[in-house]
Amino acid sequence: MRLIFDAHGDLALYALAYNRDQTEPVAVTNQREAGMEDAFGRGCAANSLPEMRRGGVAVCQSSLAVRVNRQATPSLRTDLDFGTQRMAYAHAQGQLAYYRVLDQQGEIELIQTASDLDRHWSRWEEAQDDAALDLPVGIIVSMECADPIVDPAQAQQWWNDGLRSVMLSHFGHSQYAAGTGVTGPLTARGVELLAELQRLGFILDLSHLSEEGFYEALDRFSGPVIASHNNCRDLVPGDRQLSDEQLTLLIDRGGVIGAVLDAWMLVPGWVHGTSSPEEVTLEAVADHIDHVCQLAGNSSHAAIGSDIGGTNHMPHDFRTTADLQKIGPILAGRGYSPDDLDKIFHRNWLEFFRRWLPQSAAPR
Repeated sequence: MRLIFDAHGDLALYALAYNRDQTEPVAVTNQREAGMEDAFGRGCAANSLPEMRRGGVAVCQSSLAVRVNRQATPSLRTDLDFGTQRMAYAHAQGQLAYYRVLDQQGEIELIQTASDLDRHWSRWEEAQDDAALDLPVGIIVSMECADPIVDPAQAQQWWNDGLRSVMLSHFGHSQYAAGTGVTGPLTARGVELLAELQRLGFILDLSHLSEEGFYEALDRFSGPVIASHNNCRDLVPGDRQLSDEQLTLLIDRGGVIGAVLDAWMLVPGWVHGTSSPEEVTLEAVADHIDHVCQLAGNSSHAAIGSDIGGTNHMPHDFRTTADLQKIGPILAGRGYSPDDLDKIFHRNWLEFFRRWLPQSAAPR
């Protein structure tokens, strides 16, 4: 079994929004949720900490996922939208608190520095397969939409809290940039925040940025850049995917692109609630990984950013996180060497974060 470094998960989001215990196997979660219809994906959980351990996921960049939307319905939360940045900040801090208590209980290990990462990775490398089932999963805290950063000056506080990677937007317009499904540049506050993120040493995640915002952010930000969970527009049309030009710019900047398992990003024409998982296999994930490798001319920039949601909108041969291991034989069948597979499964992310995580928790 190869160790995996996964660049995108939403453990705290599903814990707080869906009331899921991420320390339980998904079979237990799905049994609890049988018959529930209050939210999309009930009874279809595919990810939890036990599943990550079974799948060899030693490290995951896991998000704080909150947005601001002044028109949000004031009801029990079934989405990410809150009416003000103050409320978004409070909810994101709640998600952070969830990671902190998991860390205190030994379920995860929060990784803030390069030495944290090295120490944690060594534990997983030295463990036998059965022993790994008792190890904490390493978590690097990311932010999917910067709305919980109430103003650019507050980025310093978030750094001190352990946040290391930031996306400026998610779906729609954020306070700082246009995101998936809309167009537009960075806002004036977004330009200010970008400068502060660079000053402090944050990693900029270009996932979800509008095309205009993507190019502007690359021009304005000279620090480390990634696309934690993005697929290829050449294979699946739409602004959520990255064009070959965008992928090439990321590759030229030393970035890494994590392939996503969500079916609507894997094959053209997928419709939530209508299309069936039977229409998609993990071969489609390999297609996107291979496309990045062909553009780069090597395997040094392709990786995994699974964004695992529910089995109702993922490939039919993927049931839990442990099935990420199935991608290896598929790529091997296409001529990828063991060294290539190590790069794609973990080494590309591992080397990137070793380089760009700080040596100490103090801001640069």
